[in-house]
Amino acid sequence: MPIEMPKGLPFSVDTFSPSSKRKRHHFLTHAHKDHTSGISTHFSYRIYSTHLTKSLVLLHCSQLDDSLFVGIEVGESVVIDDPDGAFHVTAFDANHCPGAVMFLFEGSFGNILHTGDCRLTPECLQNLPEKYISRKGKEPRCRLDYVFLDCTFGTFSRNLPCKHSAIRQVINCIWRHPNAPTVYLTCDLLGQEEILTSVSRTFGSKIYVDKATNPDCFQSLKTIVPQILSEDPSSRFHVFHGFPKLSERATAKLAEAQANFQHEPLIIRPSAMWYAWEEEHSETDSQRKITLNEAIKDQFGVWHVCYSMHSSRDELEWALKLLAPKRVVSTTPSCRAMELDYVKKHCFDSKISSNDPLWKLLDIDVEACPQVNSPVKSVACSPMVEGPTQTYAESELQPINVSTCKKKLLTWSPPSKRLPVTLFGPARLSLIDSNFPHKEKIMSTRDNPLCVVNKIKQVFIIQDTNEDSENRLENKLEAEDSALQCKKLVRTETCEKRLEDKLDANDTSMQSEEMSWDNYHEYRYENKQVDETAIQCEQLTRKETRNKCSYSIGSSKSYSDSFRHLYRSMNVPVPKPLPSLVELRNANKRSRRV
Repeated sequence: MPIEMPKGLPFSVDTFSPSSKRKRHHFLTHAHKDHTSGISTHFSYRIYSTHLTKSLVLLHCSQLDDSLFVGIEVGESVVIDDPDGAFHVTAFDANHCPGAVMFLFEGSFGNILHTGDCRLTPECLQNLPEKYISRKGKEPRCRLDYVFLDCTFGTFSRNLPCKHSAIRQVINCIWRHPNAPTVYLTCDLLGQEEILTSVSRTFGSKIYVDKATNPDCFQSLKTIVPQILSEDPSSRFHVFHGFPKLSERATAKLAEAQANFQHEPLIIRPSAMWYAWEEEHSETDSQRKITLNEAIKDQFGVWHVCYSMHSSRDELEWALKLLAPKRVVSTTPSCRAMELDYVKKHCFDSKISSNDPLWKLLDIDVEACPQVNSPVKSVACSPMVEGPTQTYAESELQPINVSTCKKKLLTWSPPSKRLPVTLFGPARLSLIDSNFPHKEKIMSTRDNPLCVVNKIKQVFIIQDTNEDSENRLENKLEAEDSALQCKKLVRTETCEKRLEDKLDANDTSMQSEEMSWDNYHEYRYENKQVDETAIQCEQLTRKETRNKCSYSIGSSKSYSDSFRHLYRSMNVPVPKPLPSLVELRNANKRSRRV
């Protein structure tokens, strides 16, 4: 199933759903039913497609009007007027099925290549504008911003044979079974007409299609290659239903021939699906190494030929290296684009610049986003690289009036309410709000002012509005609890104030004691009764006392009862008194006598 295009783009590709109805322009790459699902509901929307695609669609959707389609052929470019600015669209061959094209969009949203379903070859890519193609290992002059890529076989690691080689295998298989009275070709899918044409031309026989049981295939072949079509059941070549229950119907055909004593019919299925399934589910390496260069018969009697209308993994890697796009989005499920080596190496950007077309693609107003240059992480299904197949969720389901309505740009909402986004809806892309306070503890209620407390327990009263409180606070306390907290903080501040007053008083006592010590020294110096050793001891003692007093413990001789009580109330031991000057002098005399 195709994916919905992001909201920032004014067009849809291969989707006809309620979400895509809101797009102003619609494009169809080819006529396969999984890409035209819901198209019958678009009676009033113009659809751009090739003439052959339109004819095939009208065969199965007769209620659609021919005037609904706008023709755009391979190599043709058209300019589409849009309220958000005109843009160019060019169609290129997709090498998938008759009428299938790729679309190259160039406009204010960037340069976007949508491959639809494709089998990329050098012939396909060389038709793209030269400025988008890298030369001699150098990047292209103009890089594609996005490639919406068909990754159906993005996990198939082996080299798929080209279409011409696969057709030769079908013809060779028929040559090796000349006795088969009937050859059943499971080529009822749009895109396998080239096989039927080659078989008809090689063996000179037309192909029978049962009009009653397979009307869609009959009508398609009648439109594309009517010259090979036969309504005669006696023809040797028959178109056989590929799905469903091919093995049961093949077994029944072989049993019927055996019961009638006839040669076994030849049943050939040209498809790559059987090979992909065998590679994924085979238990041994020998089983996985099934050859792709010749037809292989399975246990039900069906001969398989590897014929693919989709690119292999190696072909996708080669194409991406040649195109060197900035981002790749898979149009198939299971995040297959993220498994490609090119995407892993070149499409996981850690930063998104302000001029990046991603903002336009997601319909985000860059001017309203203050942190577009901040790093952004991408996880799991990288929003910028891969998108799911589900419909893009949009808030409004009413059609847009093109003549009067302008596209509204989205803006980032606050971080607590903002839904992160990716290419296809809410997902993993988000930014961090650096304005939210982290270092302060905030307590508030709806009707009361905020009480903000910092690390040193200072109390500030901040008057705030109800609206600001609701935006900044997640947890709210009751008014009584907030008032109680503020009262406790005020009490704490009062206690600290009282302690500071006590310490100031103690410092005053210390200064008075130092003054008395200075007078005492002057008296001792005048009478010359203290030797130099005693003076040095006294100075050392006074220096230590000052250092201790700087931590508000005061002099040991100035302790009062209230000051001692204050220490005990704080569960702090009262400092021991310092040794007296007399004891130091007597100790010095004793040391001299010795």
